[in-house]
Amino acid sequence: MKKTNYSAFSALVIIFFFWGFVASSNDILIPVFKKSLHLSQQKAQLISVAFYIAYTVGSLLYFLVSWWMRKDLLKTIGFRNGLSLGLVISALGTLLFIPAANFGSFELLLSGLFIVGIGFSLQQIAANPLAINMGDPATGNLRLSLAGGVNNVGTTIGPVLVSFAIFGMAGNANTNLELASVKIPYLILGAAFILAAVFFKFSSVPDHTEEMRADEKQKVSLLKVAKNPQVFLAMVAIFVYVGVEVATASNLPEFMKQKMGVSEQTITPFVSLYWASLMVGRWASAAGALNLLPELKQKLSLLLPILAFAIFLLVNYIAGHDVAQFYPYLFLIITLLAAESLTGGNPIRQLMVYASLGAIALIIGILGNGMVSVFAFISVGLFCSTLWPCIFSLGIAGLKEKTNAASSLMIMMIMGGGFISQWQASLAANPIFGIQGSYWIGVVCFLYLFFFALKMNKNLNRQGISFQPKNDN
Repeated sequence: MKKTNYSAFSALVIIFFFWGFVASSNDILIPVFKKSLHLSQQKAQLISVAFYIAYTVGSLLYFLVSWWMRKDLLKTIGFRNGLSLGLVISALGTLLFIPAANFGSFELLLSGLFIVGIGFSLQQIAANPLAINMGDPATGNLRLSLAGGVNNVGTTIGPVLVSFAIFGMAGNANTNLELASVKIPYLILGAAFILAAVFFKFSSVPDHTEEMRADEKQKVSLLKVAKNPQVFLAMVAIFVYVGVEVATASNLPEFMKQKMGVSEQTITPFVSLYWASLMVGRWASAAGALNLLPELKQKLSLLLPILAFAIFLLVNYIAGHDVAQFYPYLFLIITLLAAESLTGGNPIRQLMVYASLGAIALIIGILGNGMVSVFAFISVGLFCSTLWPCIFSLGIAGLKEKTNAASSLMIMMIMGGGFISQWQASLAANPIFGIQGSYWIGVVCFLYLFFFALKMNKNLNRQGISFQPKNDN
């Protein structure tokens, strides 16, 4: 499939929006439930743990069902049905927000998020390899960046809408009403999941890629795939990447409360900016996935990230937040654009450059203070922006019939978002490190990602696999 199927790809990216909306909204739920139910920071972080560990459980269930059927599940039911089934499962999870909010039950909240995550895991297993194989695999990471840009529209507006539903509708002082209002946006989201499930059932998204269809009769050993150094290194890379991305955002509200004395409501636009930063970075890279003249691609690579930042400003201005305080962040966006120009869309170069900048940003945040630290931590979103598509593209490169198994193994490692955010919260409780020093764990994550890029460069060169994009025609 060297020619990109833009019609099917446009339909596919809708599902990326949902992932972003829910994931970023968790960062608003953490301080709300922490305050309302008098939870410690470590216990409140179980929201991230429950949501992201569900990806591991969902992947294991995928393997168990495939083993029971003696066939790959997605190859049997098709990608469209897989996406629809995942959306229905996620919709069922949102129903638990009704009793969770009514009874102030932290356990029911965690259960609801866990079921939503189970559905997301099946969606991820199907959607990521589909996006990569809907055109030239050499530009697969750019298509994932484009889809990720849509994902981050969800991550940008998610915190704002959920915060408005909780604080705007409930008021700041009434705990019971705050929790009761949590269910409203998630019930609407559940209805959207059902509508999307019906849409995908009858969409133009392919049931199989040509490469997978050619090899569908071959049996794949899960253990053998996991032992493949390429896949194993990518699994660890996904674990630490999702970990540093989620932990940086989910611990940001606590950092701002402790070091700057701000309230939960005031934190909302900063959380929104963090996730909008991923949109900025992905839109900067996404132009490379379009079949356009080089000059136009270059102009779009400059225009799209500025447009993404403008969307963030507009959404938060409408929500009544002071957006003037975010204007200095443009300097960091310019830094990202300079870095993007050095990578040329090559996933290995992007990993090396962005992992280095991510580590530097965290170190500045750890050693700095005030808004310097806040913006430094938020800029991690810029430098995490294209790491997922880079890691995923490298992890499944040349695997053919092993693609679905490798995809599921990597989706399993999304649990890093829960574990590393929890480990950072535990480190923050240590008086030696504190909340600011806890971000050293993210520096270690970025160092591994730099090592992964070096290792994969040597590994894929030995296999004769190149990531120089071809003409998409």
